[in-house]
Amino acid sequence: MSTFSLDPGADQLAVRDWLHGFAAEVMRPAAAEWDEREETPWPVIQEAAKLGIYSLDFYAQQFFDPSGVGIPIAMEELFWGDAGIGLSIVGTTLAAVAVLANGTEEQIGTWAPQMFGTPDDVKVAAFCSSEPDAGSDVSALRTKAVYDGAKDEWVLNGTKTWATNGGIAAVHVVVATVDPALGARGQASFVVPPGTPGLSQGQKFKKHGIRASHTAEVVLDDVRLPGHCLLGGKEKLDERLARAREGAARGGRGNAAMATFEASRPAVGAQAIGIARAAYEVALDYARTRVQFGRPIIDNQGVAFQLADMRTRIDASRLLVWRASWMAANNRPFTAAEGSMSKLHAGETAKWVTAQAMQILGGNGFTREYPVERMHRDSAIYSIFEGTSEIQRLVIARAISGMPIR
Repeated sequence: MSTFSLDPGADQLAVRDWLHGFAAEVMRPAAAEWDEREETPWPVIQEAAKLGIYSLDFYAQQFFDPSGVGIPIAMEELFWGDAGIGLSIVGTTLAAVAVLANGTEEQIGTWAPQMFGTPDDVKVAAFCSSEPDAGSDVSALRTKAVYDGAKDEWVLNGTKTWATNGGIAAVHVVVATVDPALGARGQASFVVPPGTPGLSQGQKFKKHGIRASHTAEVVLDDVRLPGHCLLGGKEKLDERLARAREGAARGGRGNAAMATFEASRPAVGAQAIGIARAAYEVALDYARTRVQFGRPIIDNQGVAFQLADMRTRIDASRLLVWRASWMAANNRPFTAAEGSMSKLHAGETAKWVTAQAMQILGGNGFTREYPVERMHRDSAIYSIFEGTSEIQRLVIARAISGMPIR
């Protein structure tokens, strides 16, 4: 077990500087173009793959860093570069985390590498949980998985929505209901291999922000999967369902979707911090150089105090994210929903900081000539996806009260 520290070691600092260089030299110059095009930035992803940034090995190294801060540092730097391109680069990791959280060692070894492809043949993966009528309420999923014992196959039918890389992914990880009577405890995760008949892309969404990241519906029409595509295996699923039916299952890893979200919330918080930090730096530089009434506008307390609050909230968010990440890496239980705390605070901070940055830039902040307008649009999703801010507050309230608050 590592000691919690706010002083990253030489290895973490080297990774931070390396990623910062990539973000500054490759991502930022391309950010406005891909935001306007609203397309997956394949050339940038391929460049990241050639450098070793977009790879299973890189993210595994950061994920298993005993300090716990490897992933948060990486996420913050990439999203400081650009959120839309950043999500295109790291979106695959959500599906990878789903396999790591729910799969066997053999499944991890088989599917995780296929999610990334190679530098010469880059692939992406998609995690498919939300549905048109089931977002925050994961117990309401209607996508069904029915087991065909004669063929040892699972048959999936349903429609998923808000899927990052949905339809363009080589590998899709789909959360489906196997026993509707059990609600969230009757769900399981399945890997849909490349080229599986019956899976297709539905509507591609035109979004307010993170527009370089592909988001779409995924339609499953009699998708037949071999038995080994059930993450964790059927024996483990049957045991879990039996415990649920007996009323013995309570929380933990019983919900396939929640096991993924619990592991990823601090990382999402780190993404929001990257956006906030980028906007704060633009606003600080602008305030130092913008002259009004014969002096830089930062000489005015109204502006200077805004910047002071912006920096304070960013640093507070980073502390919460690092604490939660360290706890997760060292198997410390989130007794007060510390993972949700980190995502809640960082997401709300990103929205607030980017709004303040636009205000400091005045009319310039409202134009696309300056990046804070895009950063503000990108930040909006961080109080919505992977659990809305309201859901995070509910999780925290339940944890600290011990009551089934609704």
